[in-house]
Amino acid sequence: MLRTNTCGELTLKEVGNQVTLSGWVQKSRDLGGMTFIDLRDRYGITQLAFNMDVDAPLCSAARKLGREFVISIEGTVTERSSKNKNIPTGEIEIVVSKLTVLSSAKTPPFTIEDNTDGGEELRMNYRYLDLRRTPMRENIMLRHKVGIEMRKYLDSIGFLDVETPYLIKSTPEGARDFIVPSRMNQGEFYALPQSPQTFKQILMVAGFDKYYQIVKCFRDEDLRADRQPEFTQLDCEMSFVDQEDVLSTFEGLARHLFKVILNKEVADFPRMTYQDAIRLYGSDKPDTRFDMPFVELNNFAQGKDFNVFDNAELVVGINANGCASYSRKQIDALTDFVKKPQIGAQGLVYVKYNEDGTFKSSVDKFFDQEALSIWAQAFNAKPGDLFLILAGEANKTRKALCELRLEMGNQLGLRDPKKFSCLWVVDFPLVEFDEESNRWHAMHHPFTSPKQEDIQFLESDPGKVRANAYDMVINGVEIGGGSIRIHEKELQQKMFKLLGFTDQEAQEQFGFLMNAFEYGAPPHGGAAFGFDRWVALFGGKTDIREFIAFPKNNSGRDMMIDAPSAIDKNQLDELGLGIRD
Repeated sequence: MLRTNTCGELTLKEVGNQVTLSGWVQKSRDLGGMTFIDLRDRYGITQLAFNMDVDAPLCSAARKLGREFVISIEGTVTERSSKNKNIPTGEIEIVVSKLTVLSSAKTPPFTIEDNTDGGEELRMNYRYLDLRRTPMRENIMLRHKVGIEMRKYLDSIGFLDVETPYLIKSTPEGARDFIVPSRMNQGEFYALPQSPQTFKQILMVAGFDKYYQIVKCFRDEDLRADRQPEFTQLDCEMSFVDQEDVLSTFEGLARHLFKVILNKEVADFPRMTYQDAIRLYGSDKPDTRFDMPFVELNNFAQGKDFNVFDNAELVVGINANGCASYSRKQIDALTDFVKKPQIGAQGLVYVKYNEDGTFKSSVDKFFDQEALSIWAQAFNAKPGDLFLILAGEANKTRKALCELRLEMGNQLGLRDPKKFSCLWVVDFPLVEFDEESNRWHAMHHPFTSPKQEDIQFLESDPGKVRANAYDMVINGVEIGGGSIRIHEKELQQKMFKLLGFTDQEAQEQFGFLMNAFEYGAPPHGGAAFGFDRWVALFGGKTDIREFIAFPKNNSGRDMMIDAPSAIDKNQLDELGLGIRD
């Protein structure tokens, strides 16, 4: 045997035992007559002791070991004279009697420590070394645990795990597809699934009334910290349910995960309409760990000969409690923040509500103390508060103020990653109009059911129609969402027509689903949750790459294997994609 125990389990109970351990050399310390080596595997670290006076050749061999050498040792468990309370094995060490080098190692390009000196690109190039670090190992173990607990919960309430295909048909809706050429059907292509949406609906038609799958999905879109070209989602569908059934089921899943992963109890998830989320927070995924809602000031701020406000579609602000003491330098920094191109505001108006009850603002020339006191009432403010106000086109201004609100939340320490605020955002618009293409697009996807009472507006006023759709939002992150689906062929045809599909296009792309509906489709609905985002949330970080074993970088490249890469000409010829003269 190459090991009788792991490097993370031996304690004082095993003192006197003969053991065999294997692992990587974390570090060594030469103290003259003694040499100590920290041996690491994925379970922990155990200290090895070599005594020059007892076995000089063995001690000399130990001193030649480099970092990350793979070794196997035999020895006796003894009590340490100098204990390390920071690790589970810190009360013992192994007095080594035999050492075998299983594999030598080059000096790593960065330190394999909790706080490494390796940059992001270097770490991704040598991902197998990065994964040896304790924080990365713990992230992958957390990912494993979340997956296990999701399966346990869903299995306990009757869900079946069913696999769906990875090679499917391309559709023009949503993000761009990754395309796969077919060798046997040259000139035709598969697409990798953006989600198993149509397959899970067909499973409902087939009578599998509770389906789930932890599944890879693929979207060829621009990347960021919480988005990858291939990502994992928990995909679920249920039959004979309404919206409340779905929300209750997956709120239960969330509570289960919080309890078993973090040992936290979470309250019932409040419901917030899409319209309220946009009006109060400028986002359909508001961070409700802290207050600071938007206050609209059009009725109080316009008509005072201040053109910035008078010419604006919306004048809106937030109240930063206790921030009237902000210096001019701090306020200038906030102004620079909102004027960044990615934020897009033209400027920032501030009002300080001083402790003596007076006001000092950047618009004192246009608004007197009485006018500003009316603003203070609108903000429900008290002395010591700071009002930050933006103006302009409504949608753009709300988005900019949303970013400013989050920045203030960061500055004031109100976005504690160990605090969790959960909610459902409901009643999304069914469709949105795209000026560029001059047609309506589905806010979620073409299979989302409109609210029953709004179906009457599908043809006359589509923008008024609300969807039977919902998103789970935690700490300002959309963890997942879904909808009640259309299950009647006639209503689905109306939806396709609204979205600009001809009958022929609808039949070519979704005829299989429409045909299935003709054989008895139950009412059904479901949700999909970002598995990577769940894990990152529980790990207290925003970058999902830290919780994926082999992620892509921001350019969609796998730095370790150097993919994507060119394809051999013979392969292209086999696929009918070879270059022709």
